Amino acid sequence: MFQRSSRRLPRGGRRPRVAGLTAAAALVAAVLGWFAGLIQVPGVESPLTVQAQIGGVPAAQLTAAKASLAAIPVKGRAPKTGYARSEFGEAWADTDHNGCDTRNDVLARDLRGAVFKAGTRDCVVLSGSLEDPYTGTTIPFQRGERSAHVQIDHIVPLSDAWQKGAQQWTAQQRLSFANDPANLRAVDGPANQQKSDGDLATWLPPNRSFRCEYAVDVVELKAGYGLWMTQAEHDKAAELLGACRAE
Repeated sequence: MFQRSSRRLPRGGRRPRVAGLTAAAALVAAVLGWFAGLIQVPGVESPLTVQAQIGGVPAAQLTAAKASLAAIPVKGRAPKTGYARSEFGEAWADTDHNGCDTRNDVLARDLRGAVFKAGTRDCVVLSGSLEDPYTGTTIPFQRGERSAHVQIDHIVPLSDAWQKGAQQWTAQQRLSFANDPANLRAVDGPANQQKSDGDLATWLPPNRSFRCEYAVDVVELKAGYGLWMTQAEHDKAAELLGACRAE
């Protein structure tokens, strides 16, 4: 039951007219709060700052990725027992039968100004320039001693896939996955080595502006291939997609 207030009215029996002032104060507070969200406080990132830093993707693509993530099963990581690179078939096989191996296909796709070895029907890439999405740097590629400066990354690592569903695949399915252009990207060699077989929960590109696109790629690949995620990876994927900018 409500109790009647014991406070006395001011002289004259009328309460002070503060409603307008209260509303004005609330408006000022709201405006100040909005500006505060735009101010970078050392050690603290505002939601707007985080969203801008990890980049964005087309709105339809982001919506689709969120729906895909909701459908990905969450399970524990299976043992790595039995894993070997050979379980995914011949490395860089010519699975599309275009006469070029997968590694050269990806280099030709991702390098700018690619130069090909004569007599290979534009198959063997000799040189080019990579705008690396993982580090945000430009890396010259030269076949030979410097070849390792640019490497081909499996966006969803083969070992990670093995522990999250690929053990049950046929040999042909694993071969297709290992050579799927959608799961391959030319990147900075040291960054690729640092990533190793890390998933979204354990590794992200140093270039923060590419993290949104990277997370979307991982989610769509795992959903498309029927792979699962650990709870930690699923949580990180949801966090990243939630911070993505819809373009």
